Amino acid sequence: MIRVGVIVFPGSNCDRDLVSSFKQFGFTVTYIWHKDNELPDGLDIIGIPGGFSFGDYLRCGAIAANSPITSAIVDFANAGGYIIGICNGFQILCETGLLPGALIGNSGMKFICRNEGISVESCNSAFTRNYDLDQELILPIAHHDGNYIASIETINELEENSRIVFKYTKNPNGSMNNIAGILSENRRVLGMMPHPERASSEYHRSIDGSTIFRSLLTSLT
Repeated sequence: MIRVGVIVFPGSNCDRDLVSSFKQFGFTVTYIWHKDNELPDGLDIIGIPGGFSFGDYLRCGAIAANSPITSAIVDFANAGGYIIGICNGFQILCETGLLPGALIGNSGMKFICRNEGISVESCNSAFTRNYDLDQELILPIAHHDGNYIASIETINELEENSRIVFKYTKNPNGSMNNIAGILSENRRVLGMMPHPERASSEYHRSIDGSTIFRSLLTSLT
């Protein structure tokens, strides 16, 4: 039994989608409120969903990164736990320092909500092991601040160590090096702007996101 905790902040709006996708593949899932100080015992994975935590006031993810639960999330990551942060979850992971760089406003200064082509850049992670290298996916995006930036040194380090796992095939938001998703140094924390939980069942226009959940299932069993 693989146990997942999905964090809920005020303004999270993809938490149920993420829970549903994990449950679809047999994971045991618990909701965790942002004001909790501790994580439940025995968690294997934390999911940080998309949405608009705290209304995206100040900076996207900045207030959420200072919620009571955040210290426990950082401790979980530092102990080798697996974390997936999607869209606003990616922004929160960058604000906590668990992932490098930042997400800023889209280059066109407009909210984008549509399917996008995504290429798989690395299969060397628990999240992507069941994909094929250079496989092209169709995944939905829905964000105003998905433009990934970092120092040139950081971008080079991500490229050299295959920590960029997803890139846009046609860059929709101005992200440096077309980055759509990156890994932590230990490859156990994934942040990505596209929504795999919205492309994981026959009811969606794509099931390309389902392989992330299958990969985690394969990796942790």
